[in-house]
Amino acid sequence: MARGLRNNNPGNLITTGVVYDGEIRPSQDPVFRQFKTMAYGYRAIFMLMAYYLNNNIDTIEKIITTYAPPHENQTGAYINGVCRATGIPKNRKLEKTDGADFINIVSAISHIENGIKAVKTDVMAGYKLQTEITD
Repeated sequence: MARGLRNNNPGNLITTGVVYDGEIRPSQDPVFRQFKTMAYGYRAIFMLMAYYLNNNIDTIEKIITTYAPPHENQTGAYINGVCRATGIPKNRKLEKTDGADFINIVSAISHIENGIKAVKTDVMAGYKLQTEITD
C-alpha cells in the first residue's frame, strides 16, 4: 500500500509546524503527516489549496510548482498529469467558487501521489469538512 494511503495522507503532506484538524501528532512517520481518516487527509489538501488561492497561487501551474517543487519532483510532468486528468488548462485562473474543479484537482493529486485513483467519497468527505470551516 502506498505510504500516503497508509498515513491517510493522500497528498503526502510533509510534517511542519502547522497542525491540521484530524492530524495524528506526533506522526509515526518520520517525514509525512498522518491523519485519523482519509477525509481529514483530503481536508488538509483542500485547506492548502485555499491558502494558495489567498496568496495568488491560482493556476494549476502555480499550485503544482509550489506543491511539488522541481527540486523534489518532476514538476512539469506533474502539472501535465493534473491538467490531463482534470481537463483544466495549466494557466487558467481558479477561483474559490470553483469547487468542482478543486475536487478534480485534489483527486488528480492523490492519483499521482499514490498511483491509484482517489476514492471520490473520501475526497467529497474532505471537501465537506473543509467547506464547513471556510464558508
